[in-house]
Amino acid sequence: MAEASVKPTPVLKDELDIVIPTIRSLDFLEMWRPFFQPYHLIIVQDGDPSKTIKVPDGFDYELYNRNDINRILGPKASCISFKDSACRCFGYMVSKKKYIFTIDDDCFVAKNPSGKEINALEQHIKNLLSPSTPLFFNTLYDPYRDGADFVRGYPFSLREGVHTAVSHGLWLNIPDYDAPTQLVKPLERNSRYVDAVLTIPKGTLFPMCGMNLAFDRELIGPAMYFGLMGDGQPIGRYDDMWAGWCVKVICDHLGYGVKTGLPYIWHSKASNPFVNLKKEYNGIFWQEEAIPFFQSVMLPKECTTVQQCYIELSKQVKEKLGKVDPYFNKLAEAMVTWIEAWDELNSAEGSTGKLPAKGAAM
Repeated sequence: MAEASVKPTPVLKDELDIVIPTIRSLDFLEMWRPFFQPYHLIIVQDGDPSKTIKVPDGFDYELYNRNDINRILGPKASCISFKDSACRCFGYMVSKKKYIFTIDDDCFVAKNPSGKEINALEQHIKNLLSPSTPLFFNTLYDPYRDGADFVRGYPFSLREGVHTAVSHGLWLNIPDYDAPTQLVKPLERNSRYVDAVLTIPKGTLFPMCGMNLAFDRELIGPAMYFGLMGDGQPIGRYDDMWAGWCVKVICDHLGYGVKTGLPYIWHSKASNPFVNLKKEYNGIFWQEEAIPFFQSVMLPKECTTVQQCYIELSKQVKEKLGKVDPYFNKLAEAMVTWIEAWDELNSAEGSTGKLPAKGAAM
């Protein structure tokens, strides 16, 4: 007698939103259907709000365009970038879930060396639900994975680890390079699949890529602001970098961990390096000032919440980086506006601005 086929309930089905920024129809979701369909999608439409974005049937989703952002946030909508994938952070703000996974619409399902399709979301969830070890490096990388443990000499007092706030995934095929590297290595492709997850040590910054990223929204969400980029701004393509630097400093201060490594996605196409160079030009110079700033920033003990840390960080950005370029004064003010909007939208009485879902699971 054949047994009834019962599909297991997807992990965190009701606790995780998938946030996707886009300017085009989301046909790429078809290949992700086996992995994404059980989850709720928040789609943030960039650019022309009159353009129709088509979403494949069967997905449960909300779709927000610029008109929606302006209506929901009012004057505070100025903190959300326009004509830049940084607009995705609006999706983080309106979500009511504990976890967020965000992916770009040119990222496809990758395969591991044995040819099996990689469920990137499942791996991110594993990363987020297991502790991190930022205070002491384990030479077998993540000690909580099957087949691994803490090595000899690892302090027993630190083996409990800390909460994981961020899971940073990687990419096969098109590497996440800046424009100068793209120009000198136009044919380079990443085919190296490294079967490893590791915790980024405390006190160490990293270049965060937003195309394959998950995080604990309750732990670190208010710091996941992708800055002021794109239309009307003197810089682009540093949105995820900025968020990563801010997040890492705050995670270090509050005692949270950041993991990087698995899962991989397949990055399908390279953006134009000449267009990228125009967007990155200022950032290439400014990062030489911004990174030392973040390496030396100190947050006072009185800052015990993410919001308090972020407001304090904004003050230091204005004081220290405002001397580099007036843009950083504007960015510091936008950081404060972002926190005000986050708190307003996520307070018990301020959570009514959300749109009803425009799609339903079949």
